[in-house]
Amino acid sequence: MTNPEHLMLIDGVLTAASDGGVFDNINPADESVIGTAPDATASDVERAILAARRAFDSTTWSTDHEFRRQCLIQLQAGLQKNVDILRPMIVAEAGAPLSSTYRVQLDGCIEFISHYIDLLETYEFERPLPDKVGEALPTTRFVRREAAGVVAAITPWNVPLYLNICKTAAALAAGCTVVLKPAPETPYSALILGEIASAHTDIPAGVFNVVTPSQSEVAALLTTHPAVDAVTFTGSTVTGRRVMASAADTLKRVTLELGGKSPAILLDDADFQTVIPQLAGGVCFHAGQGCTSLTRMLVPRSRFDEAVAISKAVMERVPWGDPNDPKNIMGPVANKRQYESVLRYYEIARESGKVVFGGNKSDRFDKGYWVEPTLVAGIDEDSPVAQEEVFGPLLTILAYEDEDDAVRIADNTIYGLSAGVFSADLDRALAVSNRLRSGTVAVNGAQWFDSNSPFGGYKQSGIGREWGTEGLEDFLELKTIAYPKRAESDRPKVGN
Repeated sequence: MTNPEHLMLIDGVLTAASDGGVFDNINPADESVIGTAPDATASDVERAILAARRAFDSTTWSTDHEFRRQCLIQLQAGLQKNVDILRPMIVAEAGAPLSSTYRVQLDGCIEFISHYIDLLETYEFERPLPDKVGEALPTTRFVRREAAGVVAAITPWNVPLYLNICKTAAALAAGCTVVLKPAPETPYSALILGEIASAHTDIPAGVFNVVTPSQSEVAALLTTHPAVDAVTFTGSTVTGRRVMASAADTLKRVTLELGGKSPAILLDDADFQTVIPQLAGGVCFHAGQGCTSLTRMLVPRSRFDEAVAISKAVMERVPWGDPNDPKNIMGPVANKRQYESVLRYYEIARESGKVVFGGNKSDRFDKGYWVEPTLVAGIDEDSPVAQEEVFGPLLTILAYEDEDDAVRIADNTIYGLSAGVFSADLDRALAVSNRLRSGTVAVNGAQWFDSNSPFGGYKQSGIGREWGTEGLEDFLELKTIAYPKRAESDRPKVGN
């Protein structure tokens, strides 16, 4: 764990790229080079895929549930032993606030592995169906859930270790073999995971592989290769469409966790003084780089000015800057490409004349990808700023006429990932939440996010679910088996 450059894991061996190629890992806070990562070639990716195929087809990994459970316990313990290495690494390569590593970015996601460790003790991989006795051949039937096969896991840069663990732990628990491909902006969160798996677990060679190509055309092999059975991808909706199209020729199973433009509906009896600081501050957490961030605040027209004033006061006091300072909730945007994207939306907002606060790149630092917390109020609901996922610290406030109008505006995007509803009347808030086309809804700030809660979106926010029992089942195939009915004492032993 002392190698500052880190290596890929392919077929049980820690290795550099086959041609020796590397690319720089950049710190978004100051644009310094943290180190280099192997720039995987197409042959490296092919080698990883074929190793995963062989491991799935020729080992007992897919059928030995207890062994998989023990390996996940080892992986979790290995991660816990290396938190002192992982914590500064996540801050450096993702620009994540140090405070976030004590939650989802590190400590929380390591703890989440317990979900699959526990689930493997109780999950029923087989279940009986009623016997068919009124037939010429009386029949006994059962349904069996089996591992889907080789999984390509493709992850983004915003919460890199969390998403690497989320996808890897679920697929491994299901009995699949995995090729993990992280975003090139955050390669170490995957490479170190591979190193820990190699050093601390009994996971067989080829079962878990990590490759780090910098070029999208090399990574695309994971979505087209016939030896890959399933693809799990988290990222933008635009890229998700391409992944789905690439996987279509071989009809791969696809799990997509994509974009969001999540609304927070404040009903007319909501406590604005309590709710709005949570929402306005939350949009700035980790520079707004969270797919479930409630980035559209919907308020009654009669309380619009009040909501704007409170939000502006909160934005002015948001603690942001050096991500290593535990007081700050916001660091830089994670990479140059995203920095330029956020600034394009800021420009659109400025041109509309609806910017209340911020709306510029920051001059606090000489280098790095720094933008201001930004508040936009009263912009047209069909504007790109109100419709598209900015993935930056930008809050949009929109006015509605009544509850029906609020629900209409909330659902008036291509997304349906997350939402919030706030009211002094819980029954009223629940009634509104039931109407929303969204995969998750937080009522009055209650937290749905947990390892046993299935997470995913409606519409173009994705397909499938992560975490919960559903997160395991996304990597399982269903098989129905029937055999001639026998006496209870003469039933054959089936399954594992």
